[in-house]
Amino acid sequence: MSSKLEELIDKVKNLIPKNVKVKSVDVEGPVVVIYVKNPQEFAESGDIVKTLAKDLRKRITIRPDPKSLKPPEEAKEIIKKIVPPDAKITNFFFDEENGEVIIEAEKPGVVIGKQGTTLREIMKAVGWSPKPVRTPPLHSKTVEDVRKYLLSVREERKKILRRIGERIHRGCIYEDKWVRITFLGGSREVGRSCYLLQTPESKIMIDCGVNVSNIQASPYLYVPEVQPLDTIDAIVITHAHLDHCGLVPLLYKYRYSGPIYLTPPTRDLMVLLQKDFIEVSVRDGIKAPYEGKHIREALKHTITLDYGIVTDISPDVRLTFYNAGHILGSAIAHFHVGEGLYNVAFTGDFKFERTRLFDKAATNFPRLETLVMEATYGGSQDFQPSRKEAEERLITIINETIKNGGKVLIPTFAVGRSQEVMIALEEAIREKKLEKEITVYLDGMIHEATAIHTAYPEYLNSHLRDLIFHHGINPFISEDFVKVDSVSKREEVINDPSPAVILATSGMLNGGPVMEYFRHLAESEKNTIVFVGYQAEGTLGRRVQKGWKEVPFSVDGRREVVKVNMRVETVDGFSGHSDRRQLMGYVKALSSKPERILTVHGEESKCVDLASSIYKTYRIETRAPYNLETVRLI
Repeated sequence: MSSKLEELIDKVKNLIPKNVKVKSVDVEGPVVVIYVKNPQEFAESGDIVKTLAKDLRKRITIRPDPKSLKPPEEAKEIIKKIVPPDAKITNFFFDEENGEVIIEAEKPGVVIGKQGTTLREIMKAVGWSPKPVRTPPLHSKTVEDVRKYLLSVREERKKILRRIGERIHRGCIYEDKWVRITFLGGSREVGRSCYLLQTPESKIMIDCGVNVSNIQASPYLYVPEVQPLDTIDAIVITHAHLDHCGLVPLLYKYRYSGPIYLTPPTRDLMVLLQKDFIEVSVRDGIKAPYEGKHIREALKHTITLDYGIVTDISPDVRLTFYNAGHILGSAIAHFHVGEGLYNVAFTGDFKFERTRLFDKAATNFPRLETLVMEATYGGSQDFQPSRKEAEERLITIINETIKNGGKVLIPTFAVGRSQEVMIALEEAIREKKLEKEITVYLDGMIHEATAIHTAYPEYLNSHLRDLIFHHGINPFISEDFVKVDSVSKREEVINDPSPAVILATSGMLNGGPVMEYFRHLAESEKNTIVFVGYQAEGTLGRRVQKGWKEVPFSVDGRREVVKVNMRVETVDGFSGHSDRRQLMGYVKALSSKPERILTVHGEESKCVDLASSIYKTYRIETRAPYNLETVRLI
């Protein structure tokens, strides 16, 4: 144990009131954990945790002595006897890291009891700290599997977190003061986002994505700044799309053993999409860069953070996540370096507009010297219609196609666009904006991704939460949505002559169930394909969007040509990315004006155009860095 860590633990012990019986003080990842023999006494002693956190500038958590915790199965039975049956408990998840038992119930208020009396009774009886949550309306196998897996490796995780905690609290060695970023992927391109933030003490990797149009093109992970991988202190993931997290398991394949920081929904969605990435690769006859065991190894090292929680991730770097408004759990990663030395934020993908799902991206940071921001739609002509206009146009296209007796195929990303389109369609059907009653088929991971959304209502905007919890309208579980869960069901949908809307993954026609629908529907002029998301250069989606009338197709290992006679439409406005107007507006709205802005995650012309426009408009130093370039910030 380092002297710095010993010093911290001694400080904690000295600050704790004498009436609290401390069993031990330890570090688990970035958190200082105080194990107490009488947690009830601690809870009644006022805001001790807040006082400790303020004095020590560390995250503090209180846990009962593990010996005082009832075994999970026994605890379950005791809780069932304490909680009235009308709470309708549906599930339990024991989170040993935090000494919490998550109690899923249809009526969480009944679990809480009058002024929290039932919660206190539970804690007294079982030792675990009860956390009641509302039962999600859709069951997510991913959420359940992730929780079960983390419980099954809890002893190993405890050792991992202890090791990470020692590394974070190792103390600073060097007197030099500098900060720099090396751009390892996603610069002047879309795909394989990956950046390395360095100080004399720390190496932090932000995102590690795959280029979905060419999975052989990975970030430059072999350069000296990155190697050996065990010199990296932390991986920070802004959101779960594969171009930002798709190659994280590869790092564990090549001996990285440090932590991954991300929000709870990002963790679950990341696992879902990485598993699908392997399946799609195998189906397409491409060797996946990693296996399922590497996904599990990565999961074992995840540390989840909610928005707004300041957390030490290395001796001289603190991380805070802010809402990015892009997809569920997406975050702007803000790094505070040293004691007030420097502040840099990475937007990841962000949306500076309130959508049906999320509030617009955060702009209020305590301090900000450098901003690394996306430029996907940073070109001077990249203006998107409002969400209202986009929805009206989509409904018009659907009505016109239905009139012709055709089907509407909407290739979507399982996470984000699918749910936005689903909510718009549900309202259109409910308010009879569609001229004919139709079925909306969901194929691929859309249903499971939607179930994960329902497991994290606190990450949705207040209007949607209010609609679900207080008005009894849940757009996600409408009877108009039908899940396609087998090959035979897919064939049935394709062969049924009735008009329909089909939402299928993947969003760029680069694999997944959408390919089967496209192959069968493309030749008929009655049908329509509607693109509602970004189509990267080199993908089949971009070719169809450009107007190719014949496209090469791989079927069971043999090549064939598909004639494209169907109507091809692009409806902008559903994107989870900010358009040019919103990107410029975001810079203007920042509470702390940065000294420097670096534009990434966009085609070369768009990164350069946005950087130039920001400089001309706001006189902020800007740059569109190249891959492999290193920019010194101070």
